[in-house]
Amino acid sequence: MRNLFLFSVFILTSLAMKAQSTKDEQAIQDKINQLVSELTLEEKAALCSGRDDWSTQPIERLNIPWIWVADGPHGLRRAPATNKPGYGDQLPATCFPTASALAATWDLDLLYKVGQSLGEECQAQDVNVILGPGVNIKRSVLAGRNFEFFSEDPILSGELGAAYINGVQSQGVGTSLKHFTANNVETMRMYNNSDMDTRTLHEIYLTPFEIAVKKAQPWTIMACYNRVQGVYGTQSPYLLTDILKKEWGFKGIVISDWFAVVNRVEAMKAGMHIEMPSVSAVNDSLVVEAVKNGDLDIAVVDQLVKEILTVVFKAKSLEKEGAELNADKHHNFARQVASEAITLLKNENQILPVTKEKYKRVAIIGEFASAPRYQGNGSSEVKPTQLDKALDMIKKEYGKDIKVSYAQGYKLSDDNDTSLIDEAKKVAAAADIALVFAGLPLQYESEGIDRTHIHMPASHNKLISEIAKVQKNTVAVLTNGSAVTMPWINEVDGILETWLGGQAGAGAVADVLFGKVNPSGKLAETFPMKLEDTPSFFNFPGEQGEVLYGERIFVGYRYYDEKKIEPLFPFGFGLSYTTFEYSDLKLSAKNTTDKDGVSATVTVKNTGDVKGKEIVQLYVTDQKSTLQRPKKELKKFVKVELESGEEKEVTFKLEARDFSYYDGKREMWIAESGDFSISIGASSRDIRLSEVVALQSTQQVPLAFDEYTFFSEYWKNKQTRALLMELVPNWIKGFTGEGKSGYTADFPGFLVDHPLLKFPYITHGEISHAQVMELVEKCKGFTYNP
Repeated sequence: MRNLFLFSVFILTSLAMKAQSTKDEQAIQDKINQLVSELTLEEKAALCSGRDDWSTQPIERLNIPWIWVADGPHGLRRAPATNKPGYGDQLPATCFPTASALAATWDLDLLYKVGQSLGEECQAQDVNVILGPGVNIKRSVLAGRNFEFFSEDPILSGELGAAYINGVQSQGVGTSLKHFTANNVETMRMYNNSDMDTRTLHEIYLTPFEIAVKKAQPWTIMACYNRVQGVYGTQSPYLLTDILKKEWGFKGIVISDWFAVVNRVEAMKAGMHIEMPSVSAVNDSLVVEAVKNGDLDIAVVDQLVKEILTVVFKAKSLEKEGAELNADKHHNFARQVASEAITLLKNENQILPVTKEKYKRVAIIGEFASAPRYQGNGSSEVKPTQLDKALDMIKKEYGKDIKVSYAQGYKLSDDNDTSLIDEAKKVAAAADIALVFAGLPLQYESEGIDRTHIHMPASHNKLISEIAKVQKNTVAVLTNGSAVTMPWINEVDGILETWLGGQAGAGAVADVLFGKVNPSGKLAETFPMKLEDTPSFFNFPGEQGEVLYGERIFVGYRYYDEKKIEPLFPFGFGLSYTTFEYSDLKLSAKNTTDKDGVSATVTVKNTGDVKGKEIVQLYVTDQKSTLQRPKKELKKFVKVELESGEEKEVTFKLEARDFSYYDGKREMWIAESGDFSISIGASSRDIRLSEVVALQSTQQVPLAFDEYTFFSEYWKNKQTRALLMELVPNWIKGFTGEGKSGYTADFPGFLVDHPLLKFPYITHGEISHAQVMELVEKCKGFTYNP
C-alpha cells in the first residue's frame, strides 16, 4: 500500500508540474502575442534581421531583449563585442577536436559531454546560441571544410549531431544546426546549385538534419549559401516549410548563414526568420514595402516574429549569472576526447605502443611536433586557453625513462624544402624508434576554398620515406582534417591518424603512443587510394555554378562497395592494442513486419591482454529491391568498453525506416517486403556475422500511375488490369489464345512498353483520350503492399 501511495504522489506531482509548465508556456505565448500586437511594421521587419555581427535585434520600447550568437562548433569564437568580427581578438575558449575527430570517436555519450562543456563555456561568456554542429555530408575528399563536418554517412552524422545538440542545450544554450542543406563544396558556395534527384536529397543529405531535429530540436537551424535543386537554401519553401516544419515538426527558428540572403522577402515567405548579420536598413524597408503592397502577408511576418520572440525569451530565461569557465577542467577533458578520436591505421609487428622496455631512445621528427596544427581555418577558429605540443608533452611525461631526440624534418613555411631531411635521418638512425609527425598544413584545409588534390606536402611524404630507409621502426603520426594519400604506406610499420585534435590533442597523442590510452577511434570517412577512385571525381567542384551529384546515393563506402574498389582504408576501420571477437548473432524474429521491426543481439569479447573499446557496426542489405540500393548501409552502432577477457551482449532495435528507401516519385519512405541481411562488422569491409530476416510490409503505397506510365505497368497490377479488361477487351483479345481468358494475353514487349497516353491510336480508337484520363483519375485512390 505504501508503494502504491508513493506512486500516486509521484503521478500527481508530475501532473501538477506538467500543468504548471503548460500554464507558464501559455503565459509566455500570451505575452508574445501581446507584444506582436504592439509592434509596428517597421519593428517587425527589424526583428527579422540581426542587429549587428553577432546579436539579434532588440526593441527597447517594448523591453524586447537581444541575444548573443557566436561561432562554433568545436569551441567558442566569441568576439569582444557583438559589433566586431572577432578574428584574432576573440575571447579565449577551450578548443576541442574538430568534427572529423569527434566523429572518429563514434561515441554518442562523449559527444553529449562535449556539448555540455561547450554549453558551459557559452554561459560563462554570455553567449546564448552557438553556431553548430555541422552535419553536412562529406561528399568529396576535396571539400575544404571537411574538418568541420562529421561523416560521409547520414546516420552517423545525424546521431552525433543530435548528441552534441542535446548536450549543449542541456545547459540552457541553443545550437544552430548547419548548413541546411547539401552544402558540400566551398567553390562558388554563394551561388553553386546542388543538382540532385529527390531520392538522393532525402536519403543522404536531409537524413542527418532529420535525425538531429527529431531527436534534439535545435533552437535554430542555419540556412545554407548554396542553391538546392535550383532554389537558394534561404528561400526554399520546400526545405524550410514543407520538410523542416510540416514533415519533421521543427519548433525553432531558421537563421541565414552570414550574408547568405539573396531575396529577403522571398526568404521570409519560405520560412526563414532572421537574416544574419545586419546588412543595412534597405532589406528591412523591402519587407515593409512588400507588406504594404500585398506581396508579403502580414500574417506570415507576425508568425515569424512570434517564433523569434519565443527563442529570445527562452534564451534570456535560461541565462546563468556568474557562470565561470573552468579552463583546466575543460582542457583535461579535451585531452580525453582527442585520445578517443585517435585512429590506429597500421600496427605491424606491434610497433606501438612505445614502452621503455622496447625502446630506450625515441626520435621525434617533424615540425608539427613542436608547432602543432590543432584546428581548421576559417570561421571556426578558436583562441585556445592553452596549447600543448607533442614534443614538450613527451619529454615532460616520458623523458625520465627514455631518451628523446628531435629533428625539424621540414619547414611548414615551404612545402617543397627538403633540406632538413638529412639531419632528420641522422637523428632517426641513432634512435630505437622514429615517430614522424606529418600531415596537412593549415592552408591546405579551409573554409572558403576546396582542396585541389589529397596529397600531403612533398617534403612530408619524402621525409617519411627517407626516415623509413634508415629506421626500421618508423611510425607516421598524421595531422589532418580529412583523407590523405599515403605513398609510403608499405614502408612504415605504424600509422596513427590523430586528426585535428584541438588544444590538448598533443597530450592525447602522447597518451596513445605510449600506451596510456588504447586507441579506439574508427574512420567516419573512406580514405581512397587515389583521387580518381572517389565517387564525385567527375563532378566536383562543379562548373558554371552547377554541381551535378552524379553519384546519387552512392556516397562514400556505398560507392566503393558498388564499384568493388579497394580503398586505402575503409569506412569504419580502426585498430586497437587489443583484439575483439564477435559471436552469437541472434535476431528476435526470422519473420517480421515493418510495424514490429526486429532486434539484433550480438556478443563482443575482448580477446587481448589490455582493456579496450570496440565500435560495433550494424549494416542492412536489401537482397532484392524495386529501386537500386547500396550493397549495405550503416543503420546502428555502439561503442563498448571491455576489460581483457570480458564479453558483453549488445542489442540493436531495427524499425521500418532502417529497411526503407525514399521513393522520389511518391515522396515517401517505403519498406518493401522481402529478405534483408543484418550484418555486424568491425568496419564496412570487415563483416563478422550476418543473418537474414524476412520482412512483410504492411504499408499501403499509392500506385502513382499517370498517363505516362507504361501499359505493361498497368497490366502487372491486379486492380488496374481489371480496368483495362473493361476498356479495351477487343484489343486484348487479339493477343489471347483461342478459348483462353484475356488475363493470359501475351503482349509483344515493344507494344506495351508505351505510355498509356498512346493507346487511343495503338488500340485503333477502342479507348479514347478522355477514358485514359478517367482511368488515371481512378488509379489515384489505389494502393498496394510493396
